[in-house]
Amino acid sequence: MAYIAAFDAGTTAMKGTLVNEAGETVVSCSAELTTLTRGGFQEQNPGDWWAAFCAITRQFAETVTPAEITGVIMSGQMQDLILLDGALEPVCPAILYCDGRAQRQAAALEQAVGAECFLRTTGNRCDGSLPLPKLMWLREQRPDLYRRTAHVLISSKDYLLARLTGVCAGDVTACATAGAMDIRRKRWDETLLAAAGADPALFPALYQPHQQVGAVLPAAEAECGLRAGTAVFAGIGDAGATTLASGIRAPGQYNINLGTSGWVAAVSEDILLSEAGVFNLAAAAEGCYINVVPFLNAGNVHRWMAGVLGRAGGAPDYETAAALLASSVPGSHGVLCLPYLCGERFPVLDGDIRGCWYGLSPETTAADLARSCLEGVAFSLRQGLERLPDTPVSVSLIGGGGQEPVWCQLLADVLGHAITVLPDTQFRAAQALASLVRPEQPAGTARAEQEKVYVPRREFRALYDGLYAGYRKLYPALRGL
Repeated sequence: MAYIAAFDAGTTAMKGTLVNEAGETVVSCSAELTTLTRGGFQEQNPGDWWAAFCAITRQFAETVTPAEITGVIMSGQMQDLILLDGALEPVCPAILYCDGRAQRQAAALEQAVGAECFLRTTGNRCDGSLPLPKLMWLREQRPDLYRRTAHVLISSKDYLLARLTGVCAGDVTACATAGAMDIRRKRWDETLLAAAGADPALFPALYQPHQQVGAVLPAAEAECGLRAGTAVFAGIGDAGATTLASGIRAPGQYNINLGTSGWVAAVSEDILLSEAGVFNLAAAAEGCYINVVPFLNAGNVHRWMAGVLGRAGGAPDYETAAALLASSVPGSHGVLCLPYLCGERFPVLDGDIRGCWYGLSPETTAADLARSCLEGVAFSLRQGLERLPDTPVSVSLIGGGGQEPVWCQLLADVLGHAITVLPDTQFRAAQALASLVRPEQPAGTARAEQEKVYVPRREFRALYDGLYAGYRKLYPALRGL
């Protein structure tokens, strides 16, 4: 039997799955990851990604022999800035996608090339969370680190590829988030790099997700246990992987991802330039684009709420949180939550804004606080869907948030549309990755009867429409405080 080893290098965990020739999951493992938060900066240690990866591959060896694993393919968080020296060692912690420290540099870059030029070249607007402005920030603020930099990577998975193969590579979906790639030509844009003062030689070679980058090196075999010579493929950024896994194929089909961060994804035959806040990605298929409305705050809000309101000394206490949610009522007795824990990039682009509760009274309960957090994320998602041009035909949900039934139902109520929760999220993503290198193996074939559909309840429509109107006023009122 031959297996594909599929991995997801996420924000809170590294996940690994073995998929056999029939597209079945044989074993799944995960290892937690830690984010370093200081002074508003959001960073992770690339060495932790590698240690988690190796821990998972060693678990694989308890089920199959290394010779049976014929290929490795990954997805991972995008829009990071990962700096390596000439020996492929990290120069400093990776600056994560949710870190918007480079607003001033982004403004300077946009002024140098013109906002319209930047938008039409990259498919996206210029802001301080993009890797290219972050590289400018690092050159200005940490020149000693910049001088040591020989390679720049954009996705967490690409650091793992470099450790496995010795090749610095990136897929066109993840690298579309760099703020430096011509999205239609799928090439690094020399005009943007020159305006940023960045050497094109720093940036990785660009691949389609199904293309082989290299093979596992003997040195990597000694650390992770994968057999030297095993094929390693480029893989795809996490938004691309979940879009494949969700099965959306046509305009009007939308997928909501509720991971640590979140997004609403659609597909189109061209990039969307008219809608502010819509992020465009190059898709795996030629002539296809993924249109994403990205949110910094989604599952992290659920996790924060479970820690603050739980009983585990600040650690996420999902059991207590679930009990609070089960006892809550729609509308949270008028309490509104602006869920911007770490700034936001949609529905507002503001790295400095922070969250709040509004409408507290002596009668407010812990259940109201818990539910209002998830309603706040749902209101943000509603704003996201309203930015996309096509009337929803179907809305699916994937990610860890789909495991909380109260959240799924209130999402249907807030959006006014049925929500199909796709089961076996990790399986679907792994199967989608495996299908990239095994085209004969279709993606997203989980049984329909496993899917759970949440239907909006008409009796709460007017309530949520009114609360949504109030929610829309919170950010303008708080901005600048």
